[in-house]
Amino acid sequence: MQEVFSTVIGAINNSLWSYVLPWLLIAAGLFFGIRTAVVQVRMVPDMFKAVVEKPKGIGVDEDANYGGISAFKAFTISAASRVGTGNVAGVAVAISVGGPGAVFWMWLIAILGGATAFVESTLAQLWKVREGDAYRGGPAYYMSRGLGWTPLATVFSVAIAITFGWFYNAFQTNAISDSLAASFGQDSLAFKAGVGIAIVLVAGLIIVGGVQRIATMTQFIVPFMAAAYLVVGFIVVALNFDKVPDMVVSIIGSAFGFREAAGATLGLAMLKGIQRGLFSNEAGEGSAPNAAATATVSHPVKQGLVQTLGVYFDTLVVCSITAFIILLGTDFETFGSDAIEGVTLTQNALAGTVGEWGIHFVTFILFFLAFSSILGNYYLAESNVEYLSEKKWVLWAFRIIVLAFVFYGAVAPLGTIFDLADTGAAIMVLLNVCAIVPLSGVAIKLLKNYNEQRRTGVDPVFHRDMLPELKGVECWDGSDPVTRRSLEDRRQLQHQRDLGDRTNLREF
Repeated sequence: MQEVFSTVIGAINNSLWSYVLPWLLIAAGLFFGIRTAVVQVRMVPDMFKAVVEKPKGIGVDEDANYGGISAFKAFTISAASRVGTGNVAGVAVAISVGGPGAVFWMWLIAILGGATAFVESTLAQLWKVREGDAYRGGPAYYMSRGLGWTPLATVFSVAIAITFGWFYNAFQTNAISDSLAASFGQDSLAFKAGVGIAIVLVAGLIIVGGVQRIATMTQFIVPFMAAAYLVVGFIVVALNFDKVPDMVVSIIGSAFGFREAAGATLGLAMLKGIQRGLFSNEAGEGSAPNAAATATVSHPVKQGLVQTLGVYFDTLVVCSITAFIILLGTDFETFGSDAIEGVTLTQNALAGTVGEWGIHFVTFILFFLAFSSILGNYYLAESNVEYLSEKKWVLWAFRIIVLAFVFYGAVAPLGTIFDLADTGAAIMVLLNVCAIVPLSGVAIKLLKNYNEQRRTGVDPVFHRDMLPELKGVECWDGSDPVTRRSLEDRRQLQHQRDLGDRTNLREF
């Protein structure tokens, strides 16, 4: 019975993720890119500025927790969820099946997905709600408050809570236990159970602290992990610098079917690259907006820009490092075989360049990628559990089940569970895209408001009175210290300009 169930779920997922969802998300990316005048490309400088911006108006004389968390912390929470084992093992699978050309299509889908990420995260910021010392929000909130689609919001919340909280976290723990078992030569059930217990204890201590504690940890782990991986990537490129031109030619050639001997067919390269990019950066899936809503910013567009940068960080940086390690450390002629390899391909490629320590380094990076994903995934799930019910016992029961799945993932094969996770993710994509397409006009209005303010030389600030036709907007009334301080700065600047105009008039 279980075998039949697995076969059916696998067939459904294969059809959805091969022939429906990739083209749906490509169409959405093109639609949003055109509507926003390619915001994901032309506003890259604003993205870097927004991610390091600190909330104004929260000082020693005010409640330091009133405004939620910083834009950077929100970025690291979403990055923790996005950047996981798929960036190491998933890229390897894409290249082993689709050839070097899969990398090109992975890059392209990231750029297209940037526009989708901008729209969904901007909407999440607009319709966020206040909860104690933090904000929360996401697709469920803009579905119910922006569109009035409460039943769909409920289905979405259930899908993301189960998919990210239970199934995805089990997958991440499985990757940790398998990689540690390979590094230490211990493949016993007892060893993996010990790994599972250790992860449960550490993760449990962090997640019970809520978004503030999770944000503090991801703020440390994500930059550290990225820096270490980036350094090794540079080392690999430097040691194989003479091979870089051939690698670039192989990526482009295989992407368009010009070098069939070096990779797979055009169709496979395109399909696997698109799938890898979509699975990795999650643009359009509706997961990152939950993290985007937690940030304290003076304008919703700022978090839209930050989360677009998150897509680029995930795919154009972390996934590319893995691709370079594999392509520079492996003979191109080996691609196109029937073998499908995951993390071992990355480990062996790195070891072939830098020595045996490369195998253990990949395990080290994989641990931090997977552990940070457990934290990020949990927060995205928690936010939606709180949408469904504000009862404390419900949240604690959910946390216990999450930790049970974290342990289960360390000791069990995950074929059926991951198929179910794919089904949950597919439901999320379908519902989220159906919501953000009709709401995209709101994101366009917010972007126009942001750009108009930037052209006058002021730091953009949003007040809900600027778009009074919008319904269901709980925040953005000017009561929080960030908006209050930004509005005061605006009034002072205008006052100085008025004084200057009057002075010039008298002199005239």
